[in-house]
Amino acid sequence: MTDESAGKILIIDDDEGHGEALGDGLEIDGYDCTVASSGGAGVKALEEAVYDAVLTDLVMHDRSGLEVLQEAKRLTPDTPVLLITGHATVETAVDAMREGAEDYLSKPVKLAELRAKLSRAIEKGRLRRDNESLRSENVELRRQFDKSFGFDGLRGHSKEMTRVFEILARVAPTNATVLVLGESGTGKELIARAIHTNSDRRDQNFVAVNCAALTDGLIESELFGHVKGAFTGAVSDKEGRVAYADGGTLFLDEIGDMPLATQAKLLRVLEAREVVQVGGNDPRSVDIRLVAATNRNLREMVQDGDFREDLFHRLQVVELMLPPLRERSGDVPLLIDHFIEEFRDLHGRQVDGISPEARALLARYRWPGNVRELRNAMENMVLLAGGVMLSVDDVPESIRAATGATGGESGAVSVAGGYDLAGRSLDEVERALIRANLELMDGNRKKAAEVMGIGERTLYRKIKEYGLS
Repeated sequence: MTDESAGKILIIDDDEGHGEALGDGLEIDGYDCTVASSGGAGVKALEEAVYDAVLTDLVMHDRSGLEVLQEAKRLTPDTPVLLITGHATVETAVDAMREGAEDYLSKPVKLAELRAKLSRAIEKGRLRRDNESLRSENVELRRQFDKSFGFDGLRGHSKEMTRVFEILARVAPTNATVLVLGESGTGKELIARAIHTNSDRRDQNFVAVNCAALTDGLIESELFGHVKGAFTGAVSDKEGRVAYADGGTLFLDEIGDMPLATQAKLLRVLEAREVVQVGGNDPRSVDIRLVAATNRNLREMVQDGDFREDLFHRLQVVELMLPPLRERSGDVPLLIDHFIEEFRDLHGRQVDGISPEARALLARYRWPGNVRELRNAMENMVLLAGGVMLSVDDVPESIRAATGATGGESGAVSVAGGYDLAGRSLDEVERALIRANLELMDGNRKKAAEVMGIGERTLYRKIKEYGLS
């Protein structure tokens, strides 16, 4: 197929004259057509070449259109198949669509109807291939990251996350204390686990403590343990989380919520490398690596007297800032595909991908809850999906409302504010749209084309036309 071809079409019809006539009509529109005069010849052609679409008669002397459909789905699952049927076999054609046929046309075939259905089928087929290519690309990207860094569970290829991975690669093999900063939901515990997994302590305990979830009276007992009778309810000795993490990694999440009194005792543990149980007198030596995290501004807390300055400097050996999702929007498509795969397998749902319209809507959302919010939204969408492809209608109502989205897949998806269309030419608007989506996808043209619902070749032509290369 040449670059100018609208698509490569295989026509299978044992009425050779009818097949040739269809081919002649389509070639006027720029299609590259191959005509096979039997079902067997059609299957052989499918074995030897890849087509953008297959157009086959349903009733033929040697092999039926249903058999051709089955072979086509086996050989090239993403290639759309359209059936040509007489009125007497329309019901059979409808059944065939349940088996994977893209559409059907009744005889006599109207060329205008054929053009419309064929165009839609080819675009859907290309989208499916692009989605599969994108998934494969994401898998390969993940493999490369895992090979280089081994940070399982972390997803991102933006420059912001690449920088995070680079820092982790240097810091993880050491025993340095790490302070992870970032908004809620950015994946701070994942970072801590990645540090532990990629250190010499990986075979020892990883102990996570959420300081915000413990009351002032409970946190010291949980961290340092207690002896029997230390306080009401202490009916036996208890080993604390610090002792349990001996030889491994202690992760203190939301350390900015730790009471000042507890901060002083933690500082003692870090300085002396020993822990004393609440109510006890005997110190126990401990070897821990500390990773702390918070969504609060510790520097301001130090100035306000709410956080110990000496502990802050102890924590600040390596400071790692996790960017919010809104500042690395180019990672959203990668995360979307990852979560679709995760929840499809977890819940046993038949979800094969997401429409460009829905993907674009999710990419525009600000995600105040960051990756955690996106993860929850994708689980909701997969669980409640109305079909095998997630659509705008599957996006949670709160997200659609926040983005100003209106209409479904067939209607326009608009965004409140953002760009004033009044007084602007179509070319100007299109140029701005292409530029915005290229920036959103970090210059990845394949992904930008998918979001806009156009072919890569069309996008390349537009980029050249508007001087955006």
